[in-house]
Amino acid sequence: MPVAPFFAPPRARDYWLADARLVEATLAGPPPRGADEEGLARADLRIVDGKIAAIAPRGTAPESAASLGGGMILPGFVDIHTHLDKGHIWPRQPNPDGSWDGAIAAVIADKYAAWSIDDVERRFDFALRAAYAHGTVAVRTHIESNPERADMTWGLFRRMREAWRGRIELQASSILPSPVFTRAYAPKLADLIAAAGGHLGLVLRMGRGPTPIGGEEIEQAIDLALALAAERGLDLDLHVDETDDPNSTALYRLARAAVKRRFKGKIVAGHCCSLATQSDAVVAKTLAAAADAGIAIVSLPMCNLYLMDRKAGRTPRWRGVTLVHEAKAAGLPVAFASDNTRDPFYGYGDLDMLEVFREASRIAHLDRPFGDWPRAFAAVPAELMRLADRGRIKVGAPADLVLFKGRSFDELLSRPQADRVVLRAGRAIDATPPDYAELDDLFRKKARGR
Repeated sequence: MPVAPFFAPPRARDYWLADARLVEATLAGPPPRGADEEGLARADLRIVDGKIAAIAPRGTAPESAASLGGGMILPGFVDIHTHLDKGHIWPRQPNPDGSWDGAIAAVIADKYAAWSIDDVERRFDFALRAAYAHGTVAVRTHIESNPERADMTWGLFRRMREAWRGRIELQASSILPSPVFTRAYAPKLADLIAAAGGHLGLVLRMGRGPTPIGGEEIEQAIDLALALAAERGLDLDLHVDETDDPNSTALYRLARAAVKRRFKGKIVAGHCCSLATQSDAVVAKTLAAAADAGIAIVSLPMCNLYLMDRKAGRTPRWRGVTLVHEAKAAGLPVAFASDNTRDPFYGYGDLDMLEVFREASRIAHLDRPFGDWPRAFAAVPAELMRLADRGRIKVGAPADLVLFKGRSFDELLSRPQADRVVLRAGRAIDATPPDYAELDDLFRKKARGR
């Protein structure tokens, strides 16, 4: 049964939201009367014709204005790293041992057994409806781009981007293993991505595995990716060092190559888990090189907590999260994102960026003080995605906001906030996530085919 929203905003073209708590780090300018020790500021917001018309001191709004009672307001979330084409396949293709290698094998099996345009489109759309209901305004998904799938998946992405225009800003980056990113295939893929307005990406992961990859092979893939991206004006969004192997140093090699080539586009490196297993000296060298190259780090705390350091019958010894505090201190932009949802890489999740914020605060110790970490869930990814007027609360921006009953970070992050109110252009939307039962027939078909 849907949860009733805690607050009903007026439906007028011009109205006030009185007595809200705004997070100073999410504002484009200083709060009207300063902020408390948690970085929260009491204020009144005026909404006119779907845009934020004023951010005023508390008490400015007329007495008749609808009051949030000190509840918090966040900007619409920006989720920069997801996998919409493989989401929600766990019911028909679980990962038996929960490992990274097990996830790879399970996804490959599912792609060949069950992926069709209808299957992928329905799961893709289901995931976007969940993200929309939770308050997300922009999503970047990594798209399976092996030669036998790229035309289908990128064609579907273009259709979904158009179908969701005006609700979610949808972007995509390719994903494929570095050995598949060959000089014969890579230019064709880069052309496909450029035609679709996407971003170039692949998996850079060294060391052990079914087909171990060495430093020279990784450097060849990096050099080819940088060259193709530069020729076509593409940004890079890559899976980097998603392993607990300290010998996986793709991030350092990527940084050196980007500086050598004087690459001008944006480079986003997702995961970077092996940093947390390397020596202080290697970490310092790597982060300095990454800062010189202008690389941004995206941490996927829930998925990597689930996957990393997983060994049967043994409690994990580390959290899987990369060194976000150290990366930020070194000057690298740091963002957090959802990653996989209900698939063999992560059997849970719902593309709810508040859940990501809540779990990242615990896993990576972002709290006390929160400082500007709230930017990592909206403003920073928006900047990396080149999205103006997203991720911040400012006068003149669309009133795409998420309203919460929680009045402090400890209240906000202690409960799921299922009664949140999601505003799009100043109007409350139906914030009920889609019903999982909608996908049941996709799983029954697979069961019959076994």
